[in-house]
Amino acid sequence: MPNAAIRTEGLTKRYGEVVALDHLDLEVAQGEVVGYLGPNGAGKTTTIRLLLGLSQPTEGRGAIFGLDCHRQPVETHRRVAFVAGEANLWPSLTGAETLALLGRVHGHFDEVYRDELIDQFDLDPTKKVRAYSKGNHQKVILIAALMVRPDLLVLDEPTSGLDPLMEQAFRHCIGEARERGQTVFLSSHIMSEVEALCDRVGILRDGRLIEMGTLAEMRHLSALSVEATLDGPVPDLSAVPGVSAVEADGKVLRCQVRGSIDPLLKALAATGVTELLSREPSLEELFLAQYGADGHAG
Repeated sequence: MPNAAIRTEGLTKRYGEVVALDHLDLEVAQGEVVGYLGPNGAGKTTTIRLLLGLSQPTEGRGAIFGLDCHRQPVETHRRVAFVAGEANLWPSLTGAETLALLGRVHGHFDEVYRDELIDQFDLDPTKKVRAYSKGNHQKVILIAALMVRPDLLVLDEPTSGLDPLMEQAFRHCIGEARERGQTVFLSSHIMSEVEALCDRVGILRDGRLIEMGTLAEMRHLSALSVEATLDGPVPDLSAVPGVSAVEADGKVLRCQVRGSIDPLLKALAATGVTELLSREPSLEELFLAQYGADGHAG
């Protein structure tokens, strides 16, 4: 992928005996919005620190738009804006002064767009940072990142502390960024946020990338939920391949199906089906299919 916004090859980080990131091979195309999921300690923040040149890899390499993250951090940072889940700002500056300073540090920013973002996020820029709530701190660094219109937005729990209305404003801004051709690398615990925004999703487990793909490609990780209303009694489904978690309530059958639904439909055909509802797994269910069974969630 010659035009990859992010590319890692065998990227590894060890802290003594602890492997925080284990031979990560990752490619994010220019203009993609990619979600990066995993519980605490899975390696998400380690990946971001390596991409930003804030940590030195033990093995492998990472590149942003072809620039080596470790050897060319200054050049890399000109094309990147980063938002962390915790904002460390200068308490004596106002919001406006903070945005002006962060804009100068980056080198350029769109003043008209900055003002639009201030309105969208309902931020009072005249107040001093020390008077801001956690949510307002987060608004400042989101505005600072978005107003420079970077080629790559790296976001680590970006909506931490925001209320639902402001989360919607954030989603709108990311949608606009995608339309402009910007690339977004989003690490978030809010599954609905990732599901709504991302073209592809990667799932980390213990420092290794175990799944990467679109939501459609990842449906195999969890089961289809099926509810059927039958004409007669619920038949014995114990031998039907792929069917599990069978529950019967009178003539209503609920179950989970992995793989093809055809064997289930054939088993129910003799009884007769008056209504059939099926639902594909959400991203949260896909995630829990990887972590819930063995206690790695959290």
